[in-house]
Amino acid sequence: MSFMFNPLPYDDMRAVNRLSDEKIAAEKILAGNEAVFSALAETLGRNSDEGKLVVLDGYLGADFNHFAAGLQKALAGADSQLNFFDIRDVLKPEAEIEKLVEHCLPLNYEDDPVLLFGKLYEGAFTDFIERSKLASLLKRIQAMGGVNVIFGLGSANALIREAADLVIYIDITPKEAVLRVAGGEYRNIGAQADHPFEAMMRRFYYVDIQVAMKLRRELIEENKLDFYVIGNKRDQLACLGNEELNSIFDELARRPFRAKPVYLEGVWGGEFIRKARNLPVDIAPKIAWVFELIPLEVSIAVDIDGKYLDFPFYTFVNARGRTILGDRPYEDYNGYYPIRFNYDDTWHSNGNMSIQVHPGRDFAKENYRELGSQDEAYYIVATGHDARTYCGFKGDGREFLELCKAAEKNGDSIDYQKYISSEQSIPGKQFMIPAGTVHASGRNQLVLELGSLTVGSYTYKIYDYNRKDINGKLRPIHTNKAEKVLGFERDTQWVRENLILKPEKIKETAEFAEYVIGRNDRMYYQTHRINLETGGKYEGATDGEFTVLSVVDGEEVVIRSKANPELQYRARFLDVITVPASITEYVVEAKGYQPVVIHKTILRKGDVNEKNS
Repeated sequence: MSFMFNPLPYDDMRAVNRLSDEKIAAEKILAGNEAVFSALAETLGRNSDEGKLVVLDGYLGADFNHFAAGLQKALAGADSQLNFFDIRDVLKPEAEIEKLVEHCLPLNYEDDPVLLFGKLYEGAFTDFIERSKLASLLKRIQAMGGVNVIFGLGSANALIREAADLVIYIDITPKEAVLRVAGGEYRNIGAQADHPFEAMMRRFYYVDIQVAMKLRRELIEENKLDFYVIGNKRDQLACLGNEELNSIFDELARRPFRAKPVYLEGVWGGEFIRKARNLPVDIAPKIAWVFELIPLEVSIAVDIDGKYLDFPFYTFVNARGRTILGDRPYEDYNGYYPIRFNYDDTWHSNGNMSIQVHPGRDFAKENYRELGSQDEAYYIVATGHDARTYCGFKGDGREFLELCKAAEKNGDSIDYQKYISSEQSIPGKQFMIPAGTVHASGRNQLVLELGSLTVGSYTYKIYDYNRKDINGKLRPIHTNKAEKVLGFERDTQWVRENLILKPEKIKETAEFAEYVIGRNDRMYYQTHRINLETGGKYEGATDGEFTVLSVVDGEEVVIRSKANPELQYRARFLDVITVPASITEYVVEAKGYQPVVIHKTILRKGDVNEKNS
C-alpha cells in the first residue's frame, strides 16, 4: 500500500449509494453555482447592516478565491457591504511555522533516501496563528458594519469560530486534493512559494492533513457547519444546510454502503482490474493499486433523487463513526475506521511487487507517532500462470539483506528466490502478514490486501529488482529501516504454521458454507470465506461491530438488513461493502447465474495496543 501521490483522474461513477428522498429533503440540496451563490448571498444579506462575521473554511485544496469571487458577484448591487480577510495574513512567518513542524520531517537520507516518511503532527491549526495579528483583525472587524468574511484553510479554528455568526465549509475529496497539489494549485500551510512536489506531499501528509482533519472533525462534532459545500468541481458546486447533511449521514449509516475507489498506476501494474471494471485504457493503462476502501484516501458518493454528492469518506466517519463502527471499536481506535482494503494487481504485469516489510507497534509509535503496527493480509482473488506469493525467509535472511544493501550501490541482480520463501497462489488462499514479516505479491495475480490502522504508509522496500518507477527514477530502498523491524526467524515452516490457516468450517447449510481462513494472535482482525450457491442466501450478525464483505468471485449479490430489507446495496464482483454496526442482522443473497464467494472481515476482541509490537 502506498500514499496517494499519483491518483488517476478517473471517477468511478458506478460506486454510488442510492438513498431514499423520503427521509431527505432533496429540494433543499442546492446544486449548481448559481443556486449556491444566490442562496448564500441571500443569507449573508439579512441584517448585514448590524455587522456579521462569517468564516469560510475548507479542506486542503479548496479554491477559496473562486468561491469568494462567486459570493461577491452574487451580492453585487445589493446594499450589503462585503469585506474579505485572508487567514494567511494572521499566520506566523513561514520560518517559524517550518521550525514548529521540522521534527515531523527529519532529514535522514541514510534511512529514508527520498524522504518519504515522517512523524504525524500532533498539534492544531491554532499553532500557526500569530495571536496578536488575529486580535487586531478581530478588533478591526468588530468596528465594521456589513458582512465580514475571514476565509482560507483553517479560518474556522477555535480562536475564531466562537465569534462567528456563520460557518461555511468547502469540502473536497482526498483524490481531488492530491490532484490539485500535483497541478500546482496548492501550497503548504504558511508557505510563500512553491516547493518540489515530493517535499510538498510529505509535508502535506504528515502536517497539513493532520491539522485539517482535526479541525474538520471538531466542526462536525460541535455541529458548527451551517453551510456545507462540496467543491470537487469548481463549476458544479453543491451546498447543504446542517440539517440536510445530518439527514444524509443518518440514512447512509443505517444501510450497507460502498466507498468510491481511487485507481493508481504503478511500474508493476496489471490488467485484471481494468478489464473487470471496463476502465478506459487511455486513462488507466496499467493499474497497480485500487484504493477500494483506504479510509483516508477515498470518498463516498450518494444519489438522492438524481442529485449526486461525493463526500470525503472521513467526513462521513467523523460524523457517524460510532454508528458505523460500534461502541467498542469507536473507543478502541479513537474514532478511526481501523481496517483498509485495496487491490494489488500484477495480472499479466512485468514483475512482482517489491520485497518489503512493515514496522510493528512500538517502532511505528516511536518513530511516526502512529497508533499501532502496520499489519497486512493478502487474499488471493485470481491467478494466472505460475503465480506465487512470497512470505518469510527460506535462506539466510541476514545474508540476503547484505546483498540488498550492496545492490543499492552496484545495481547487481539478486537471486531472491534463493532467500525468500514462496507459496503457490491459489484463489481463496489467505496469507496473514503481521508486521516484521518479509513478503511480496508475485506477478500474475489479483490480491485483496487488508491493512491495519496506520494513518501513514510505511513500506520498507528491501529489494525491488533494480527497477525504475513510472517517472524513470530508481525506486527507493529502505534496508536500514528494514533491518530494525525484520523477523529473521520467520522462515517457511513458521509461515506455514502461523500465517496460512487451513480453512476451518464453522457453518454449513444447503445454500452456503462459511470458513475461518485468516487468524493470527498478532493481528486484531480475522477473515472468513463464504461460499454461496447460485441463488443462495447467507445470514450474518454484526454483534454490535461493523463487518466488511467483499465480492471475490461470482457476478452479483444483494446485501441487506434483515429487519429492514429496503436498506440494501447491490454489489458486483470486486465491490467492498461495509455493513455498519447499526445493522444487527444482515442477509447476503446471490444473484445471477453463478455461485458467489464472499470475503468477510471482522475485528477480533481485545485492545489494539495489546497486538503486534
